[in-house]
Amino acid sequence: MNTKTKRRMVVVTGIIVIVLVVILAMVGGSSSAKSVTIADVAGGQYVDQKIQVSGNVVENSFKTEDNVLIFDILDPNGDPSQTVRVSYEGGVAATFGNDVTAICTGKMGSDGVLRASELVTKCPSKYENATDALGVAQLIGYGESVIDKPVKISGTVKNGTLAAAGQGDRFMIVDADGSTELAVVFSDALSDEVADGSSLVLTGSLNEDGKFHATDVALEA
Repeated sequence: MNTKTKRRMVVVTGIIVIVLVVILAMVGGSSSAKSVTIADVAGGQYVDQKIQVSGNVVENSFKTEDNVLIFDILDPNGDPSQTVRVSYEGGVAATFGNDVTAICTGKMGSDGVLRASELVTKCPSKYENATDALGVAQLIGYGESVIDKPVKISGTVKNGTLAAAGQGDRFMIVDADGSTELAVVFSDALSDEVADGSSLVLTGSLNEDGKFHATDVALEA
């Protein structure tokens, strides 16, 4: 290989390296987000900047408008009067609900709303023994005598029925043999361990609408 060819290769290699560095810098710059606190955002900082902020979903603050989920988050260990409004257009996990930890990444608008492009929800798992819990068929068999009375039931999540809070029934629970099923209404957070076929223990009551309104949902210990 002559000297002229070597020089050309060095120049070409140098150009390729420079182009790759520029591309990586652009990608890194566009995807990186500064981690901030609820207090920082509530103070009016970071407008038009990409940020990541986490907090707990304020109870019953969420609603869906034109397929956009809107909700408020707060710092559970901070000032409860400081909240951040978040809007998110995308698929929402079944774990979303009241008091769930929401990790939101997006751009802060001048209107004080964080328009999230990424939403991750986390909730610690809870376990409970199914001792003294009624089966789904047993509960339904009691009829009107158990309407609006607090009870504990156990069963498994029917495949394909899990949904996020605010989207109707949260899931269907069925007896072990799958013969009897019951719609469950629940607005609080679900552990990400809850999935199709999970064995659960629920506390709540059967209402006149024929649905089980749960106040607590735990994985069966």
